[in-house]
Amino acid sequence: MLQLDDVELEFEEGALTEIAKKAIERKTGARGLRSIIEGIMLDVMFDLPSRDDITKCIITGETVAENSIPKLILEDGTVIEEERNSA
Repeated sequence: MLQLDDVELEFEEGALTEIAKKAIERKTGARGLRSIIEGIMLDVMFDLPSRDDITKCIITGETVAENSIPKLILEDGTVIEEERNSA
């Protein structure tokens, strides 16, 4: 989906580890990976299509473990790292 908006998606090694930990905690195995990733990506997939200045989205370990937003890279190379609102 992000590719349609010319946004590259990257998962850091720490994110993959945290996703695997969550699957183990939930005792869902590989089948649960999809729902975990969908939960992480829900806000991103909703917000990014309205932003034409984002070129890359990096899912970090903190994104998964702490429910923070991913690193977003702007066209000029600026990195946006904000905290997700818990409202």
